[in-house]
Amino acid sequence: MLSRIVGVAYHIISMTIDGHSEAFLEMLAAERGAARNTLAAYQADLEDFAAFVHPRGITPGEAGAGHVGAYIEALHQSGLAARTQARRLSALRQFFLFLLREGIRDENPAAELASPRLPQSLPKYLSESEVEQLLQAAREFPGVPGLKAYAGLEILYATGLRISELLALPARALASDAAVLMLKGKGGRERIVPLSDMAKLAAARLREATAKLKPPPRYLFSGRNPALAMTRQGFALLLKQVALKANIDPGRLSPHVLRHSFASHLLAHGADLRSLQKLLGHADIATTQIYTHVLAERLQRLVQAHHPLAR
Repeated sequence: MLSRIVGVAYHIISMTIDGHSEAFLEMLAAERGAARNTLAAYQADLEDFAAFVHPRGITPGEAGAGHVGAYIEALHQSGLAARTQARRLSALRQFFLFLLREGIRDENPAAELASPRLPQSLPKYLSESEVEQLLQAAREFPGVPGLKAYAGLEILYATGLRISELLALPARALASDAAVLMLKGKGGRERIVPLSDMAKLAAARLREATAKLKPPPRYLFSGRNPALAMTRQGFALLLKQVALKANIDPGRLSPHVLRHSFASHLLAHGADLRSLQKLLGHADIATTQIYTHVLAERLQRLVQAHHPLAR
Protein backbone atom coordinates (compact mmCIF):
# COMPACT_ATOMS: atom_id res chain seq x y z
CA MET A 1 0.00 0.00 0.00
CA LEU A 2 1.01 3.61 -0.55
CA SER A 3 1.09 4.29 3.20
CA ARG A 4 3.85 1.72 3.66
CA ILE A 5 5.83 3.09 0.72
CA VAL A 6 5.97 6.67 1.96
CA GLY A 7 6.21 5.72 5.62
CA VAL A 8 3.36 7.98 6.75
CA ALA A 9 -0.34 7.58 7.49
CA TYR A 10 -1.61 8.17 3.98
CA HIS A 11 -5.11 7.15 2.97
CA ILE A 12 -7.14 7.10 -0.20
CA ILE A 13 -9.53 10.01 0.17
CA SER A 14 -12.11 8.90 -2.38
CA MET A 15 -13.30 5.45 -3.34
CA THR A 16 -13.52 6.60 -6.97
CA ILE A 17 -9.75 6.22 -7.41
CA ASP A 18 -8.87 2.88 -9.00
CA GLY A 19 -6.07 0.36 -8.52
CA HIS A 20 -4.11 1.70 -11.49
CA SER A 21 -4.09 5.18 -9.96
CA GLU A 22 -2.89 3.80 -6.65
CA ALA A 23 -0.14 1.84 -8.40
CA PHE A 24 0.95 5.04 -10.15
CA LEU A 25 1.16 6.88 -6.82
CA GLU A 26 3.18 4.02 -5.32
CA MET A 27 5.59 4.22 -8.25
CA LEU A 28 6.06 7.97 -7.71
CA ALA A 29 6.89 7.37 -4.06
CA ALA A 30 9.11 4.31 -4.47
CA GLU A 31 10.97 5.03 -7.71
CA ARG A 32 11.04 8.82 -7.94
CA GLY A 33 11.15 9.64 -4.25
CA ALA A 34 8.20 12.03 -4.58
CA ALA A 35 7.56 14.11 -1.47
CA ARG A 36 4.36 13.77 0.51
CA ASN A 37 2.98 17.08 -0.79
CA THR A 38 3.74 16.02 -4.37
CA LEU A 39 1.93 12.72 -3.87
CA ALA A 40 -1.04 14.53 -2.37
CA ALA A 41 -1.20 16.87 -5.38
CA TYR A 42 -1.10 13.97 -7.86
CA GLN A 43 -3.73 12.10 -5.89
CA ALA A 44 -6.01 15.15 -5.81
CA ASP A 45 -5.66 15.61 -9.58
CA LEU A 46 -6.40 11.94 -10.29
CA GLU A 47 -9.38 12.00 -7.96
CA ASP A 48 -10.80 15.05 -9.69
CA PHE A 49 -10.53 13.26 -13.04
CA ALA A 50 -12.02 10.10 -11.49
CA ALA A 51 -15.03 12.10 -10.29
CA PHE A 52 -15.47 13.45 -13.82
CA VAL A 53 -15.44 10.05 -15.58
CA HIS A 54 -17.30 8.12 -12.86
CA PRO A 55 -20.81 9.12 -14.13
CA ARG A 56 -19.74 7.77 -17.53
CA GLY A 57 -19.24 4.33 -15.99
CA ILE A 58 -15.45 4.13 -16.37
CA THR A 59 -12.38 4.45 -14.20
CA PRO A 60 -9.47 6.86 -14.89
CA GLY A 61 -7.37 4.02 -16.28
CA GLU A 62 -10.06 3.21 -18.86
CA ALA A 63 -10.53 6.77 -20.13
CA GLY A 64 -9.89 7.64 -23.76
CA ALA A 65 -8.73 10.78 -25.55
CA GLY A 66 -12.31 12.02 -25.80
CA HIS A 67 -12.78 11.77 -22.05
CA VAL A 68 -9.52 13.60 -21.32
CA GLY A 69 -10.37 16.31 -23.86
CA ALA A 70 -13.84 16.78 -22.39
CA TYR A 71 -12.35 16.99 -18.91
CA ILE A 72 -9.85 19.71 -19.87
CA GLU A 73 -12.64 21.63 -21.63
CA ALA A 74 -14.79 21.36 -18.49
CA LEU A 75 -11.92 22.77 -16.43
CA HIS A 76 -11.63 25.67 -18.86
CA GLN A 77 -15.37 26.35 -18.80
CA SER A 78 -15.35 26.37 -15.00
CA GLY A 79 -12.88 29.26 -15.04
CA LEU A 80 -10.06 27.30 -13.40
CA ALA A 81 -6.66 28.98 -13.62
CA ALA A 82 -4.63 28.02 -16.69
CA ARG A 83 -1.74 26.91 -14.48
CA THR A 84 -4.01 24.49 -12.59
CA GLN A 85 -5.43 23.15 -15.86
CA ALA A 86 -1.91 22.58 -17.18
CA ARG A 87 -0.87 20.80 -13.97
CA ARG A 88 -3.84 18.44 -14.12
CA LEU A 89 -3.19 17.65 -17.77
CA SER A 90 0.47 16.98 -16.95
CA ALA A 91 -0.57 14.62 -14.14
CA LEU A 92 -2.82 12.70 -16.55
CA ARG A 93 -0.06 12.48 -19.16
CA GLN A 94 2.30 10.96 -16.62
CA PHE A 95 -0.39 8.63 -15.32
CA PHE A 96 -1.20 7.27 -18.78
CA LEU A 97 2.51 7.07 -19.67
CA PHE A 98 2.94 4.87 -16.59
CA LEU A 99 0.10 2.60 -17.77
CA LEU A 100 1.67 2.48 -21.25
CA ARG A 101 5.07 1.45 -19.89
CA GLU A 102 3.46 -1.17 -17.66
CA GLY A 103 1.74 -2.72 -20.68
CA ILE A 104 -1.72 -1.93 -19.29
CA ARG A 105 -2.55 0.38 -22.20
CA ASP A 106 -1.22 0.62 -25.74
CA GLU A 107 -1.51 4.41 -26.07
CA ASN A 108 -1.48 7.65 -24.07
CA PRO A 109 -4.80 9.46 -24.59
CA ALA A 110 -3.45 12.68 -23.09
CA ALA A 111 -0.27 12.86 -25.18
CA GLU A 112 -1.64 14.89 -28.10
CA LEU A 113 -3.68 17.42 -26.14
CA ALA A 114 -2.30 20.97 -26.15
CA SER A 115 -1.51 22.46 -22.76
CA PRO A 116 -3.34 25.66 -21.79
CA ARG A 117 -1.29 28.75 -22.57
CA LEU A 118 0.26 30.04 -19.36
CA PRO A 119 0.74 33.74 -18.65
CA GLN A 120 4.36 34.85 -18.52
CA SER A 121 5.24 35.65 -14.93
CA LEU A 122 8.60 36.89 -13.72
CA PRO A 123 9.98 35.57 -10.42
CA LYS A 124 9.58 37.98 -7.51
CA TYR A 125 12.81 38.86 -5.77
CA LEU A 126 14.30 41.45 -3.44
CA SER A 127 17.01 43.96 -4.24
CA GLU A 128 20.46 43.43 -2.77
CA SER A 129 19.95 46.38 -0.42
CA GLU A 130 16.65 44.91 0.80
CA VAL A 131 18.35 41.61 1.60
CA GLU A 132 20.93 43.51 3.63
CA GLN A 133 18.12 45.35 5.46
CA LEU A 134 16.59 41.98 6.37
CA LEU A 135 19.89 40.58 7.61
CA GLN A 136 20.49 43.67 9.72
CA ALA A 137 16.97 43.47 11.20
CA ALA A 138 17.49 39.78 12.00
CA ARG A 139 20.79 40.56 13.75
CA GLU A 140 18.89 42.91 16.06
CA PHE A 141 16.04 40.45 16.69
CA PRO A 142 16.27 39.14 20.29
CA GLY A 143 16.80 35.64 21.63
CA VAL A 144 16.74 32.26 19.89
CA PRO A 145 14.03 33.39 17.42
CA GLY A 146 16.41 36.10 16.25
CA LEU A 147 19.23 33.57 15.84
CA LYS A 148 16.90 31.31 13.84
CA ALA A 149 15.80 34.20 11.64
CA TYR A 150 19.35 35.36 10.99
CA ALA A 151 20.73 31.86 10.34
CA GLY A 152 17.79 31.06 8.07
CA LEU A 153 18.22 34.24 6.04
CA GLU A 154 22.00 33.78 5.74
CA ILE A 155 21.71 30.15 4.64
CA LEU A 156 18.77 30.64 2.25
CA TYR A 157 20.38 33.64 0.56
CA ALA A 158 23.85 32.05 0.45
CA THR A 159 22.72 28.71 -0.97
CA GLY A 160 19.32 29.07 -2.66
CA LEU A 161 17.92 26.16 -0.66
CA ARG A 162 14.24 25.31 -0.72
CA ILE A 163 12.51 25.84 2.62
CA SER A 164 11.94 22.07 2.95
CA GLU A 165 15.69 21.53 2.50
CA LEU A 166 16.56 24.20 5.07
CA LEU A 167 14.23 22.87 7.76
CA ALA A 168 15.45 19.30 7.19
CA LEU A 169 19.08 20.20 7.94
CA PRO A 170 20.37 18.08 10.86
CA ALA A 171 21.67 19.75 14.01
CA ARG A 172 25.31 19.29 12.96
CA ALA A 173 24.83 20.77 9.48
CA LEU A 174 27.41 23.41 8.52
CA ALA A 175 29.50 22.41 11.57
CA SER A 176 32.60 21.33 9.64
CA ASP A 177 35.18 23.38 7.78
CA ALA A 178 33.80 22.11 4.46
CA ALA A 179 33.25 24.82 1.87
CA VAL A 180 30.28 22.98 0.36
CA LEU A 181 27.13 21.23 1.53
CA MET A 182 25.87 17.96 0.02
CA LEU A 183 22.09 17.90 -0.30
CA LYS A 184 19.44 15.44 -1.38
CA GLY A 185 16.66 17.63 -2.69
CA LYS A 186 13.48 17.39 -4.72
CA GLY A 187 12.99 14.04 -6.43
CA GLY A 188 15.90 12.57 -4.49
CA ARG A 189 18.42 14.46 -6.66
CA GLU A 190 21.76 15.13 -5.00
CA ARG A 191 23.60 18.41 -5.46
CA ILE A 192 26.43 20.38 -3.93
CA VAL A 193 26.00 24.01 -2.83
CA PRO A 194 28.83 26.32 -1.69
CA LEU A 195 28.71 27.68 1.86
CA SER A 196 29.62 31.18 2.96
CA ASP A 197 31.59 31.83 6.15
CA MET A 198 28.74 34.02 7.43
CA ALA A 199 26.20 31.21 6.93
CA LYS A 200 28.42 28.76 8.85
CA LEU A 201 28.97 31.27 11.65
CA ALA A 202 25.23 31.96 11.93
CA ALA A 203 24.54 28.21 12.10
CA ALA A 204 27.19 27.80 14.82
CA ARG A 205 25.65 30.54 16.96
CA LEU A 206 22.18 29.01 16.60
CA ARG A 207 23.53 25.55 17.46
CA GLU A 208 25.29 26.92 20.56
CA ALA A 209 22.08 28.62 21.75
CA THR A 210 19.98 25.46 21.41
CA ALA A 211 22.57 22.87 22.49
CA LYS A 212 21.26 22.63 26.07
CA LEU A 213 17.64 21.93 25.11
CA LYS A 214 16.11 18.67 26.30
CA PRO A 215 15.88 16.45 24.37
CA PRO A 216 18.87 17.57 22.28
CA PRO A 217 17.73 19.06 18.95
CA ARG A 218 17.80 16.70 15.98
CA TYR A 219 17.53 19.58 13.52
CA LEU A 220 19.41 22.83 13.12
CA PHE A 221 16.07 24.66 13.05
CA SER A 222 14.19 22.89 15.81
CA GLY A 223 10.54 23.47 16.64
CA ARG A 224 8.86 24.03 20.00
CA ASN A 225 9.52 20.36 20.59
CA PRO A 226 13.32 20.13 20.17
CA ALA A 227 12.95 16.62 18.75
CA LEU A 228 11.00 17.98 15.79
CA ALA A 229 11.93 20.37 13.00
CA MET A 230 10.52 23.86 12.85
CA THR A 231 7.39 24.06 10.69
CA ARG A 232 7.13 26.06 7.47
CA GLN A 233 4.40 28.14 9.09
CA GLY A 234 6.59 28.90 12.09
CA PHE A 235 9.49 30.00 9.91
CA ALA A 236 7.19 32.08 7.66
CA LEU A 237 5.85 33.91 10.73
CA LEU A 238 9.40 34.63 11.86
CA LEU A 239 10.23 36.07 8.42
CA LYS A 240 7.20 38.35 8.55
CA GLN A 241 8.30 39.73 11.92
CA VAL A 242 11.79 40.42 10.57
CA ALA A 243 10.34 42.05 7.43
CA LEU A 244 8.28 44.45 9.56
CA LYS A 245 11.37 45.35 11.58
CA ALA A 246 13.25 45.99 8.30
CA ASN A 247 10.40 48.18 6.94
CA ILE A 248 9.76 45.73 4.09
CA ASP A 249 6.24 44.67 3.14
CA PRO A 250 5.85 41.14 4.65
CA GLY A 251 3.72 40.18 1.66
CA ARG A 252 6.82 40.48 -0.54
CA LEU A 253 8.89 38.08 1.55
CA SER A 254 8.89 34.30 1.65
CA PRO A 255 11.57 31.58 1.59
CA HIS A 256 10.94 31.15 -2.13
CA VAL A 257 11.44 34.87 -2.74
CA LEU A 258 14.87 34.49 -1.09
CA ARG A 259 15.59 31.57 -3.44
CA HIS A 260 14.62 33.78 -6.39
CA SER A 261 16.79 36.58 -4.98
CA PHE A 262 19.78 34.21 -4.71
CA ALA A 263 19.35 33.17 -8.35
CA SER A 264 18.67 36.64 -9.74
CA HIS A 265 21.59 38.27 -7.95
CA LEU A 266 23.99 35.51 -9.04
CA LEU A 267 23.02 36.02 -12.69
CA ALA A 268 23.26 39.78 -12.34
CA HIS A 269 26.87 39.33 -11.16
CA GLY A 270 27.93 37.09 -14.04
CA ALA A 271 26.80 33.51 -13.31
CA ASP A 272 25.56 31.39 -16.21
CA LEU A 273 22.30 29.46 -16.45
CA ARG A 274 23.91 25.99 -16.43
CA SER A 275 25.75 26.67 -13.19
CA LEU A 276 22.61 28.15 -11.68
CA GLN A 277 20.63 25.07 -12.71
CA LYS A 278 23.01 22.87 -10.73
CA LEU A 279 22.97 25.14 -7.69
CA LEU A 280 19.16 25.26 -7.60
CA GLY A 281 18.76 21.53 -8.23
CA HIS A 282 16.51 21.94 -11.28
CA ALA A 283 16.09 18.74 -13.30
CA ASP A 284 15.49 20.72 -16.50
CA ILE A 285 17.20 23.95 -17.54
CA ALA A 286 13.83 25.14 -18.85
CA THR A 287 12.86 25.69 -15.22
CA THR A 288 15.94 27.85 -14.69
CA GLN A 289 15.14 29.97 -17.74
CA ILE A 290 12.55 31.96 -15.80
CA TYR A 291 15.55 34.07 -14.77
CA THR A 292 16.55 35.04 -18.30
CA HIS A 293 15.10 38.52 -17.73
CA VAL A 294 18.10 39.15 -15.48
CA LEU A 295 20.48 38.07 -18.25
CA ALA A 296 18.69 40.38 -20.69
CA GLU A 297 19.08 43.33 -18.33
CA ARG A 298 22.76 42.52 -17.81
CA LEU A 299 23.41 42.31 -21.56
CA GLN A 300 21.61 45.58 -22.10
CA ARG A 301 23.84 47.29 -19.51
CA LEU A 302 26.89 45.67 -21.13
CA VAL A 303 25.99 47.09 -24.55
CA GLN A 304 25.22 50.52 -23.15
CA ALA A 305 28.52 50.60 -21.28
CA HIS A 306 30.83 49.28 -24.00
CA HIS A 307 29.28 49.63 -27.48
CA PRO A 308 30.61 52.75 -29.26
CA LEU A 309 27.21 53.67 -30.73
CA ALA A 310 25.51 53.49 -27.33
CA ARG A 311 27.32 56.60 -26.06
